[in-house]
Amino acid sequence: MNPLNTILVKTIPLFPKGFVKLFANRYIAGETLEQEVSTVKALNSKKIMATMDVLGESIKNKEEAIKAKNEALQVLEAIEKHKLDANLSVKLTMFGLAMDYDFCKGLFTEILDFANSLGVFVRIDMEDSPVTDITIKMYKEMRKNYERVGLVIQAYLRRSYNDVYKLTEEKSNFRLCKGIYIEPESLAYKKKEEIRENFLKLLNLMLDRKAYVGIATHDDYLTMNSENMLKDYGLGREQYEFQMLLGVREWLRDQLAERNHRMRIYVPYGERWYEYSVRRFKENPNVAGHVLKSLIGIR
Repeated sequence: MNPLNTILVKTIPLFPKGFVKLFANRYIAGETLEQEVSTVKALNSKKIMATMDVLGESIKNKEEAIKAKNEALQVLEAIEKHKLDANLSVKLTMFGLAMDYDFCKGLFTEILDFANSLGVFVRIDMEDSPVTDITIKMYKEMRKNYERVGLVIQAYLRRSYNDVYKLTEEKSNFRLCKGIYIEPESLAYKKKEEIRENFLKLLNLMLDRKAYVGIATHDDYLTMNSENMLKDYGLGREQYEFQMLLGVREWLRDQLAERNHRMRIYVPYGERWYEYSVRRFKENPNVAGHVLKSLIGIR
C-alpha cells in the first residue's frame, strides 16, 4: 500500500467538510436523487451502464429501515421514469439485517417485488464478516423466487472460494471485487499478491460454472488477466461486464469500453456522503490516492 495514500487518509478528517467534498464529488453523485439521475444519464449517453445506490448502512431502528426501503423504491421509480440503463445496489443492514432477519426479509421482498415488476436487477452488497452468513442466506432464499437478484463476493475473504462453489450449484450472478472492510488475517488475505491471486481464482471458478460476473476492479493487473481469461472462455460481451467506481481511473474505464467490454459504474448518492467518504478512504487508502490523481490530472 502506498504510504502517501495512508498519510492522506489520516489527514482528511482534520480538514473542513468542504475540503473533503472535493474528494467525495469525484465518486459520489450528490445528496439528492435528482443529482443521481443526472449523473447516470451522463454515463448512459456514453453507452456506460450504472449501479445506483443510496448511501448508508447499519440502521439503528425499524423506522430508519422503513425509510431506507422507501428510498430504494424511489430509486427504482426513477430508473423506470427516466428509462435509465441502471440497476439498484443495496446493503441489507440498511433494512435491519443485523437487527431482525425476518423484518429485513419483508422489506427486501417489497423492493424485489417492485423491481421485478419493472424488470430492474437488484444487487446485494456484501458487508463485513459478522453478516456474511446471513447475507448469503438471504440471497439464496430470494433466488428461489426472483431471477433479477445478485450478490457481491469479496476476493480477500478466505471463505469465498467455498461460498462461490456452493452458490454456483444453481444459476448465479456475482459482482466480484477485492473487498474493503477491515478483517482479521484469520478471515482475510492481507497481501496484495494473495488477493490478486484469489480474485483470478474466483473469476475462473465463476466463469467455469457459468455464472454471470461483474468484474469490479481498478487494478491494471487484474483487468489485463481478466480480459485474457474472458478470451480463453470465448465469452461474448453480453455474458459478463466490468465494473468500476464513479470518478476513479476514468481513463481505464474508457479504455475498457473502447475495447468493446460492457462497463457499469457504481454511482452512490445521499445525505450521508461525509461519513461514507471518510470510512471508505480509511478502509481503502488507495481509493483516496486514485481520486487525488484524478483531481490533479495524473494517471
